Amino acid sequence: MTAGMSQTRMRRLPPGLRGRLLGTMAVAAAMSVGFAGVAPSAVAADTQSKQWYLDLMHAEQMWKTTTGEGIKIAVIDTGVNATTPSLEGQVLKGLDATGAEGDEYDDYDGHGTTMAELIAGTGQGGGLKGLAPGAKIVPMRIANTEFQNDHSVNAYDSADAIRAAADSDVQIISMAFGSEFKMDREIEAVKYAESKGKLFFAAVGNDAKKGNKPIYPAAYPEVVGVAATDRQGKASENSQHGDFVDIAAPGDDLPRWCDENFERYCFGNGGTSSATAITSAAAALIWSAHPEWTANQVLNVLFDTAGRDWEKSTLSNYLGYGLIRPSMNILKGKGDPGAPDISPLTKEKTSGSAGSAAPSASASSQPAKKEKADDAAMAGSGTEKNEDSQLGLIIGGVAVVLVLGGAAFALARKRRTA
Repeated sequence: MTAGMSQTRMRRLPPGLRGRLLGTMAVAAAMSVGFAGVAPSAVAADTQSKQWYLDLMHAEQMWKTTTGEGIKIAVIDTGVNATTPSLEGQVLKGLDATGAEGDEYDDYDGHGTTMAELIAGTGQGGGLKGLAPGAKIVPMRIANTEFQNDHSVNAYDSADAIRAAADSDVQIISMAFGSEFKMDREIEAVKYAESKGKLFFAAVGNDAKKGNKPIYPAAYPEVVGVAATDRQGKASENSQHGDFVDIAAPGDDLPRWCDENFERYCFGNGGTSSATAITSAAAALIWSAHPEWTANQVLNVLFDTAGRDWEKSTLSNYLGYGLIRPSMNILKGKGDPGAPDISPLTKEKTSGSAGSAAPSASASSQPAKKEKADDAAMAGSGTEKNEDSQLGLIIGGVAVVLVLGGAAFALARKRRTA
């Protein structure tokens, strides 16, 4: 499937009844919001007002304490356009792992740029506001199925991008891409990233009604699988579910770049892609506030403070540990970081235990799994009664290059944005 526009148009389901566990909801209709010739203030009002989760997560209050400064996040996606007003000064040198024409700043779809803005966008020029506007983006471009069908690409681009991110000074890896097929080289890269102390988030996919198969890398034990929720904090209708879900974040009814032309935003369901970006940004806020912590401790606090209405010791197949609530740590000091060298995912000792770099001015922007609950209480209202309870407690190198089209490899490689 294509990314960007296709994440709504090709994955949207007709309105219908939810399963008994998820309750009833209407599927939001996707609609384009064109901004050509519109005053910047009107653009900002239209676009940023659609980011409904920022107020509910107390973003403005958190930004008085931290904006994610000092944290770098690798965005493994379709590329990142560093020239959008909201991303000026926010994007560092990365890697084009596709082996095709262009570089990591050539977003062939718009999807990767949307993810970057949801993480670290400044909101300038009417663009999206990132949850962690003080963080910096390191773009890692890989190919989706359509791109690979039209170009000669690196067969191991995802694995190479993950390994490059592991070898860089980024603290967080955010990947809103996935495939139904495991790859040995990708598995090795994921384990390598864990050994280097990286915190890796990936989307679990939007095909709950179309097979609901595990999606990789989200389903690898060392990766945090992120599910999506609607405005009420309930699992999104399309968000895939299973023992590969670790945590959840807002994904429905969010703006995104319509395509690679970057002329307008569209309004629809960003799904688990948007949820992954927002979760990565939440982790950046926590890590920036506690630069001495390890990836394990940051993740443990995300899990510990997540909103849920089931026992903390169990996980939901739909929402994992629950819905992210970074404000619980940033504003209230809650959350147990736990042991620095024990993974909250695998419960095993990890070798990558170094904390993040202390917050400092970043470089210039331009180029230079687990036991689950019995699917009960998937929806949102949590047990904690405070201002954070609404929205279901959301407040919370170059490898072999080949011409694609060879039947066996094309089948095994089929990859889409989530």
